[in-house]
Amino acid sequence: MCIRFNFCWLRHGALLIALLWLTGCAGGPSTQERYASLPLSSQKNLSIERVLAMNHAREALGTPYRWGGTTSAGMDCSGLTQASLAAAGITIPRTSQQQFDALPEIDRARPGDLLFFGSGGRVNHVGIYMGDRRMIHAPGSGREVSVANLDNRYWRSHFRGAAAAAP
Repeated sequence: MCIRFNFCWLRHGALLIALLWLTGCAGGPSTQERYASLPLSSQKNLSIERVLAMNHAREALGTPYRWGGTTSAGMDCSGLTQASLAAAGITIPRTSQQQFDALPEIDRARPGDLLFFGSGGRVNHVGIYMGDRRMIHAPGSGREVSVANLDNRYWRSHFRGAAAAAP
């Protein structure tokens, strides 16, 4: 009886350990999934236009990058910002440089504002600021619309300015 009990315990214990190990490998939700599920109601004093634009950008998470794209089939960075603001009833130019040139620059970004990046005096990338030092953007070929941490050295060194398109 003792031998059978030890064998059963060993077999069930090994099964339990294997299940726990597999559960650990599965992990929790990705950073994007966790961020996308945060309620916008925690943001205070945001206009409905900002909330609508940010919701559209969050819904675009995972959309494949496509140069010139503005739809869920694929989008580039300025297509993301243009489509997100259009969802809020705001019309902006098509390219990141045109958006930068047309929109009023601001000193301090609020959620829903656009953040511009580039080098050599030109803007070549734009994202939507979501608060908490994060933005949603379409990073480039072979990638998907995702959340970026603005504390990253690349973003800090290439930042060109912020603009408010929404009230």
